[in-house]
Amino acid sequence: MILSDKRILEEVNHGTIVIKPFHRKYLGSNSYDVHLAEWLAMYKDEILDCRKHNKVQHFKIPGEGMLLVPSRLYLGVTQEYTETHAHVPFLEGKSSIGRLGIDIHATAGKGDVGFCNTWTLEISVRHPVRIYSGMPIGQLIYFEISGDVDVAYNKKSGAKYSKKTVKPVESMMWKNFK
Repeated sequence: MILSDKRILEEVNHGTIVIKPFHRKYLGSNSYDVHLAEWLAMYKDEILDCRKHNKVQHFKIPGEGMLLVPSRLYLGVTQEYTETHAHVPFLEGKSSIGRLGIDIHATAGKGDVGFCNTWTLEISVRHPVRIYSGMPIGQLIYFEISGDVDVAYNKKSGAKYSKKTVKPVESMMWKNFK
């Protein structure tokens, strides 16, 4: 089941869901709006290799916005830091973003119980579009989980994306080949 606005508030008050900063005005009927932070990243190499560490270059979105173009992958990050200790979070794009031809994730819309970080966004566009830091970019939806979790994500020794960050994080697929 998807948590309602009242349940999300209850869980925030209990500390099982953490959203920083949290503003009541961004709480929808069954989701919470998240915003694009100032940092973006792009891979340095034109050809990426799943077996190697593909490095990125980080840069800030200027005040006048940044023009994104098709055929490029941009990594973004949410302004909001989140923790989810008893639910499964899903990040989806806002419909207003989709109607501009912006996708915010290629495959990784689901978080894990115990995920504690900002959300890296895998941004691609269908046609050129200007984006801005602070704009609403997605919405978090929380699902109840059935059964106990044996090891939460933030407790797993091999968790690849648990280092707290305010910048987008590149793929760590290469660690699977070590």
